Amino acid sequence: MTETALVSGAGLGLRRALLGPLTDVPPGAVDFMEIAPENWIGLGGRFSRQLQGFAERYPLVCHGLSLSIGAQDLLDFDLLKAIKNFIADYDIRCYSEHLSYCSHEGHLYDLLPIPFTEEGVRHTAARIRQVQDFLGQRIALENVSYYAAPDQGMTESEFINAVLDEGDCDLLLDVNNIYVNSINHGYDPSEFLRSMPGHRIAYIHIAGHYKEAEDLRVDTHGADVIEPVWALLDLAYSCFGPLPTLLERDFNFPPIAELLGEVGRVRRAQGQSAPLAELQFTEA
Repeated sequence: MTETALVSGAGLGLRRALLGPLTDVPPGAVDFMEIAPENWIGLGGRFSRQLQGFAERYPLVCHGLSLSIGAQDLLDFDLLKAIKNFIADYDIRCYSEHLSYCSHEGHLYDLLPIPFTEEGVRHTAARIRQVQDFLGQRIALENVSYYAAPDQGMTESEFINAVLDEGDCDLLLDVNNIYVNSINHGYDPSEFLRSMPGHRIAYIHIAGHYKEAEDLRVDTHGADVIEPVWALLDLAYSCFGPLPTLLERDFNFPPIAELLGEVGRVRRAQGQSAPLAELQFTEA
C-alpha cells in the first residue's frame, strides 16, 4: 500500500441518500467512507452538520468528479483551492480523480477517455504534477471505463502505467472498470490487472454494473457486485495484498443490511486473501 492510503479495511461511498440509513450503523461495520468533494463543498446547514458527524466517526477519502485532468482546457484552480480547503477541513486521507477528461471549452458532463498516445501521456502527467504541487500532496488516479476507444498509440495498460510513472502519482484501482472494459473491448481482465503497478495502488474500488448486451457492459454503480468481479477482487488481493477497498453504490440502494453485507464480503475476502494459482472469470 502506498503512503497516501491512510485508510484500511472495507469502505463505503457516502451518498446523501445514505445519510439517514448510515447514521445508526454499528461500529466496525464500515472502516472508511468516500465522498465526491464537488457534492459537498460550500454546503451549510443540515448537510454540513451531518458530514461533520461522519468525519468524526470515519476516516474520509475524496474521489473527485470534475478536475478533467486530461483536458486541453486550463486547470480549474478555483476548484483546486476549494478542494485543498475541503481536504484540510475534514482531514481527508486521500484525494483521487479519474484518468479522463470531462471538459472542452465548457463542461461535458461525462468522463471521456484520453487518447492512448505519447502526447497524451506527457500532457496528462504535466497536469498531474501541477495539481500535486498546488495541493502539496500526492493524488491517485482511477482507471476508468470507456465505450469508444480514442487514438491508440499504445495499449490502455501501457498508457496508465506511463502516466502514473511520468506524473509520479498513485493509482485508484477499479476492478469493476477492468471487468467492464474487458467485455467491451475484448481483453483478458486478469492479465490486465496483473499489469497494474501494485506499488502505486492507494486503494481499490468495487461496484456493480449494467449488462446491456453480451458484449456491452455499462458502469453504473447501481447494482450488486457480480461474481466475476468478486473473483477479480480476489485476484487483486493475491497479486497486491489485501489493500483497502471501497464499495461504490450511487442509486437503486438496497436495504442497508444488504449494502453492509457487500462491505462485509469485502472484509472477508481481505481476511482470506492468499496467493491464488488461477481464477476463472466466467459470468453465470
